[in-house]
Amino acid sequence: MKHLLRYLKINLYLIKNKLFHLLFSKTDKKTFILISSAIVGVFASLGAVTLKSAVHFFQNESKYIFDILNIPFLYFFLPMFGIIISLLFIKFLFKDKFTRGLGNIIYSIIRKKSNIASKEIFSQLLTSSATVGTGGSVGLEAPIVAIGASIGSNIANELKFSYHYKTLLLACGSAAGISAIFNSPIAGVIFAFEVLLPDISISSFIPLLIASAISPVVSKLLYSGQIFYFVTQGWNVNDIPFYILLGVFTGFISLYIKKVTLFFEKHSKNNFFKTNKTLIGGLTLCLLIFLFPPLFGEGYSTVINLLNGNENTILGFGSYFIINQVDIKFIIIISSLLIIFFKAIATSLTLYAGGNGGIIAPSLFTGAVTGFVFSYSINQFPIIHLNEPNFIVVGMAGILTGVLHAPLTGIFLIAEVTGGYKLIVPLMIVTALSFFISKHFDKYSVYTSSLSHRGIDFRSEKEKYVIQNLKMNDLLETNFIILQPNMTIGELIEKIKTSKRNLFPVVNEENILVGVVTLDDIREIILQKEIYKILLVYEVMNTNFASVEINHDINNLIQIFEEKQIWNIAVTENGKYKGFVSKSNLFNKYISLWYQQRNDEI
Repeated sequence: MKHLLRYLKINLYLIKNKLFHLLFSKTDKKTFILISSAIVGVFASLGAVTLKSAVHFFQNESKYIFDILNIPFLYFFLPMFGIIISLLFIKFLFKDKFTRGLGNIIYSIIRKKSNIASKEIFSQLLTSSATVGTGGSVGLEAPIVAIGASIGSNIANELKFSYHYKTLLLACGSAAGISAIFNSPIAGVIFAFEVLLPDISISSFIPLLIASAISPVVSKLLYSGQIFYFVTQGWNVNDIPFYILLGVFTGFISLYIKKVTLFFEKHSKNNFFKTNKTLIGGLTLCLLIFLFPPLFGEGYSTVINLLNGNENTILGFGSYFIINQVDIKFIIIISSLLIIFFKAIATSLTLYAGGNGGIIAPSLFTGAVTGFVFSYSINQFPIIHLNEPNFIVVGMAGILTGVLHAPLTGIFLIAEVTGGYKLIVPLMIVTALSFFISKHFDKYSVYTSSLSHRGIDFRSEKEKYVIQNLKMNDLLETNFIILQPNMTIGELIEKIKTSKRNLFPVVNEENILVGVVTLDDIREIILQKEIYKILLVYEVMNTNFASVEINHDINNLIQIFEEKQIWNIAVTENGKYKGFVSKSNLFNKYISLWYQQRNDEI
């Protein structure tokens, strides 16, 4: 059996290589990349369809089991069962090697040369479907983005692509995932640029568009239905002040969501919480869902009900005890505010108790409830009437923008899923204000904040994205005249006459770099000919020089240049002299490579 499996594996490998050869051997580079992006788009959409089907499997099986047991209150413990199933997958199938969230995708781009293990496809598929399918208060968007990114990365590896094109195919997979899940190809492309790609080039648009356009076509052919679809009405210019207020509110609520997410991420590493997080987090989540049923699952059913004018869907379980004593409208407002407050907590509890999912669906849900409670509250005044569905969808864009720091994604995603661009002006107002407030008080998005606590600044990594393609040997300059420590100054002067450089390395008999001499070091004695045969090089050389090993991280060279205010850094290999790296050469190479990547036509 073992030999048969090995035989099949070898034959599949040979067939794959033959297919790739037939498909790509006679195509130019441009066509090669475009075909690859289309393939990534198809496979990413298949991943999205598989994920949706797996979620429905867990939903149907859960419903079937609970119908048999006929214990209604056990329904509220369903999310905890999903978390336990997810943890079992992680422990026994993936041996505790598992990552959550898009922050790890960004980390792979900037620190792992866009390499993502193929097992991420299966780990994300199983754990997220178990979590979301049983009512975990998270979304499927981050897992499908991770699945698409892994597909793109692995296809690029199979095709032996460079880091630049591997990153591009990774982004194609992510864009295709968003496109398939929301049926919004433009938002998928923009999401890839705003959230994932550390550098934008016009040539990247075409592959992203192809992958993102193919994905919803395949998804619709294999799986009918959409998360939600609502045709918006026109907006009233008199409502502009209220859209401005909504933008401010969504900005501050976005800040709250980011703070809650980061709080749970930091404290989940606490020994006590780490040991008991499944029990504590799972039971607390179940309690919140019991009190506020809209917190169950992704929350899109609640969004649809709100868009259709069914505001009673927002009522929590506890509100039914006081519904006869208090005005129903007041209860709806209070329930909405409490749901906004607890949704971020429920999402974080789901993740850090052991479940898997994303923050995009919870952000859209929170935005919808925010837009609803804002407009619903204003409408209680007799002389004002706001279009509640319009404020619901605009609120979704506001929260999404503030949490992800992706205003264009927020605008185009909502514009596409609501059937047009009638609300483009309110969308622009709300997302702009939300983005400004969120970034003013916290410069990191919900994804990059976790990276910042690991000492990684995604903004500075944009430069490293280019620099990491440089090699030390490409920067090394060796046209220096080498001196020995026991040379006289007279011999040094003769060397200077034939040198085109003003820097001279000093090495011993074993070629170990022991010092550096510059013209500034001997300027005061250069005319004192009487000491030419007396004074030796080791007496004037500078031993306090900057040096790095040849395998040193190039990203760190700029920091050394700036901190020490120098123009040259010596390069050694096990202490032996190899050459110098100059500041000017580093920046010239950087600019050249940057222009090459910017103008690299696909």
